[in-house]
Amino acid sequence: MREILIVGGGYAGFYAAWGLEKKLGRGEARVTVVDPRPYMTYQPFLPEVLAGSVEARHAAVSLRRHLHRTRLIAGTVTEIRNSARTVTVRPETGPDYELAYDILVVTAGAVTRTFPIPGISEEAFGLKHVEEAVAIRDRLLASFDVAATLPRGPERSRLLTVTFVGGGFSGVEGFGELLSLATVLLKHYPELDAAELSFHLVEARGRILPEVSDEPGAWVVRALEKRGARVHLNTQMVSAAGGHVVLSNGEELDSGLIVWAAGNASNPIIHNHTDLPVDERGLLVVRADLRVGTESETVADVWAAGDDASVPDLAVGRPGAHTVPNAQHAVRQGKLLAKNILAALRGRPTRDYVHHSLGVVATLGLGRGIFQYKRLVIKGFPAWLMHRGYHVLAVPTWERKVRVLAVWITAAFYGRDIVSLAAVQRPREAFVTKGNPRRGEPVDTPAQ
Repeated sequence: MREILIVGGGYAGFYAAWGLEKKLGRGEARVTVVDPRPYMTYQPFLPEVLAGSVEARHAAVSLRRHLHRTRLIAGTVTEIRNSARTVTVRPETGPDYELAYDILVVTAGAVTRTFPIPGISEEAFGLKHVEEAVAIRDRLLASFDVAATLPRGPERSRLLTVTFVGGGFSGVEGFGELLSLATVLLKHYPELDAAELSFHLVEARGRILPEVSDEPGAWVVRALEKRGARVHLNTQMVSAAGGHVVLSNGEELDSGLIVWAAGNASNPIIHNHTDLPVDERGLLVVRADLRVGTESETVADVWAAGDDASVPDLAVGRPGAHTVPNAQHAVRQGKLLAKNILAALRGRPTRDYVHHSLGVVATLGLGRGIFQYKRLVIKGFPAWLMHRGYHVLAVPTWERKVRVLAVWITAAFYGRDIVSLAAVQRPREAFVTKGNPRRGEPVDTPAQ
């Protein structure tokens, strides 16, 4: 029986495995997925997780709940040696080991792009995984609780200052949703007022949301600033050491919460630890039918899709164009992967990937959004409804759709949940301290 090994259980990997196990005949092949997380994160919901509009677990789709005939391995692939048809897996505990395969599917996904800026690794949160979204939300809620007990001054101002770096979809949506949450929180904290909130969005380019045209992008900037935010264009973060943010335009501020959403970088597994062909960006070279290689030189039995694959964009009709790394493409590429792998196994022709964009839509906070399809631009509440409608249809499985809808309906009547569960990140604290208050950062080891 042939072994199909899928590296990564994100969008493309999940849909590829899901499609394969539905169509493979018994004994035809075995599918294995290697991923350190036991779930697929539906990333378009992360901004709403920040705002409490979507329950964190509802933005995660359990692999074991839906992949019943797939072998799941909890671990990280650290090296791919296609010459030997093996990968090296690093489990959470124990030594690294090798897995052999007959057919390889690489859907490892991209990683957060960072720069050597002082303080970023110590102070900032990323915005790529559900754990990060939960931690950002809890940090904001905990900051409000502490700020409400302090007199006006530098420390209170620091706690109420939020800085996002990155003006792409992830950064702008997360920024808009967190700003919306902070505004709602004010009515529950009479000790604080709106003038004390300080929200900053930092973007190195001269505009935000590069996927939309200039005028809609400028409208988003105006809409955010009208809500009290500051958008710093043509500006870079120089330092974040100790939470003290220094910007390239000369401005400085103390920020209690820093979120880094400055785009994606190629996965180091692909960029540095494989003998498969990669391009100048560190992405796998992929044909239009999602086989790794070129039209003239294909790597046998190796396929790839998603953020770490340079897939030709045939819908654009321009030589050299490649699909952008977003959910629209990753989901559809994953589904096509399953069909093409089955076709290859059964000696049938494969299909090229062609997807004409459905437009782009972004949430900017509760009741606010923007949608663009070619020259059609929709703003405000209708765009926000379109965002919710599209993503509740797009999130995989009916179980997740129903759960998300139930939370939205509940919130329409009772508002968003504003309980902070920051203490969950250190569950042993009460046990270790035996109820004695402790100042500063709690520890994870028992007191001596």
